[in-house]
Formats: sequence, C-alpha cells, structure tokens
Amino acid sequence: MVAVNYTNLRDNMKMYMDKITDDYETMIVTRKNNKNVVMLSEEAYNNLMENIYVMGNKENYDWLMKGKAQLENGQYSVHELSEVE
Repeated sequence: MVAVNYTNLRDNMKMYMDKITDDYETMIVTRKNNKNVVMLSEEAYNNLMENIYVMGNKENYDWLMKGKAQLENGQYSVHELSEVE
C-alpha cells in the first residue's frame, strides 16, 4: 500500500493512477484532520464488492467453505469434457 499526500497526488496524478491500475496498488491519500481517502482500481473495487456479496450470504458462504474443505481433503474427481457442436 502506498501513502501520498494530497498535494503530491495532485502534482503527479497520472503517475499514481497508472501505478494503481498497472501494479494493482492501493493508495492512501493523506489529508488534513485525518480525513484520508483510499484509492484503488475499478478492477480491485469490483473484486472487493463481489467478495462482499458472495461472503455476505451465509448459505453461499457455507457452501463455498464446504467445497473448499472437500477439495483440501482430496474429495474431488476429474472429468473429461466433451465438445458439443
């Protein structure tokens, strides 16, 4: 995570925005009176929102954790896929 003050961000906006999107960085923009802001790429934001949605449903979360435990315990099978024309 990168921290930068507002003035530095304003003076180097393109560079920091490229760093956020290209390097998947999260940035804290420090401001007076501790009114800081976090900047992240749209891709990272969408991923975060999807995870909140998926994990926010208890039934879905339990189903995912059960599947994860099965995978970790070797309780899975491999299947050949056939192409349909």
